[in-house]
Amino acid sequence: MAFLDRVRLAGTNDAENLARRNALLLSGAQAFGGAAAPIAISMGGLAGFYLLGADKALATAPVTGFNLGVAVGALPAAWLMRQIGRRYGFISGMAMTALGGLLSAIALFRHEFWLFAFAMAFIGMGGAFVQQYRFAAADGSPTNFKAQAISWVLAGGVFAAIIGPQTVIFTRELLAPVMFAGSFVAILPLALITISILWFLRIPNDTKPGEAGHDETPPRPLIEIIKQSRFITAMICGVGSYGLMTFMMTGAPLAMVGCGFSPELATLGIQWHVMAMFAPSFFTGKLIARFGRDTITATGLFILLGCAIVAHMGIELWNFWLALVLLGIGWNFSFIGATTMVTMTYRASEKNKVQGFHDVTLFGIVAFSSLMSGQVLNTWGWDALNSVFWPVALFCLLALGVQVARDRRRSF
Repeated sequence: MAFLDRVRLAGTNDAENLARRNALLLSGAQAFGGAAAPIAISMGGLAGFYLLGADKALATAPVTGFNLGVAVGALPAAWLMRQIGRRYGFISGMAMTALGGLLSAIALFRHEFWLFAFAMAFIGMGGAFVQQYRFAAADGSPTNFKAQAISWVLAGGVFAAIIGPQTVIFTRELLAPVMFAGSFVAILPLALITISILWFLRIPNDTKPGEAGHDETPPRPLIEIIKQSRFITAMICGVGSYGLMTFMMTGAPLAMVGCGFSPELATLGIQWHVMAMFAPSFFTGKLIARFGRDTITATGLFILLGCAIVAHMGIELWNFWLALVLLGIGWNFSFIGATTMVTMTYRASEKNKVQGFHDVTLFGIVAFSSLMSGQVLNTWGWDALNSVFWPVALFCLLALGVQVARDRRRSF
């Protein structure tokens, strides 16, 4: 960690130096801790398919369990970190992820579908803490570095996109004849590596109420904060883009296997997708600084529509993979842009409750999206699943356009 202590750029102050150090640490934690998500998502539906009987309509329910765990865990995660600080909170969350991986493997050995779905929820609850990495990086950064801090953290997902799917490929049959169990056992060492990285994290003003350095600015009521038009617009765009991404990502592996492609090709498709989700993060923050949050968010939503067009064009391997890549890029632009909008709507003393509310709402809808993905795919097919993109993305673009027009009127 001595290298991280020496990270300095000419002309930056101590606050930005610390912000850069923390962003790099959180990026590393994202790389290893975030790898649990592609493991859970790529294997959750296939393992659910494996555990179910003749009726496969609920095959994506374990992935729903994962997303529901993220939603349910958001408020407790925010509360816990307010009490013990973000460093220890993040470490606690990663311990929960490890427990979920172990329980998932046990469920597969016992061939119990609902126990597996419950265990996936534990992985998701640990993932609720991982989702807070981006807020931790932004809250500890000067205003001019917030977007880049979020981007740096999400850039760690590039490595998660390699580590997670490659872990699946090498461990999927490790504990044969029990399929997929090895991949969930592998979550444990990933969690231990993440904990070792998080130990060096130092968030400024990361203190409990009443301690020195704690922000004593009187917080506004939550309802007052979430009634702001900018917050509502950010929520619509963030929830819409994340919901669409989950909707397709959950159903795509099942659709690919249903079209005759191997589970390995389906897993590689998810790997390319997750890489596309996070690779743009190396420059998304700079794009936001140059062109603005609204422009980059709108660009991401248009790319999501391009993803739907490619998916509608056919069911060849290139259709699936290119659609998944566009899905990842579109999500990156729209979600980072929307997240940056959210961070501008609250004070430091309000961050925990606002972030908790944001993620409960976000991942509650994401969980619903993952459940409906399996239902829509099983009932109406792949084309129907892709058709959902149009009304959702266009509604987000409309909300964003109205907000931009309102902001321009206020500036005159």
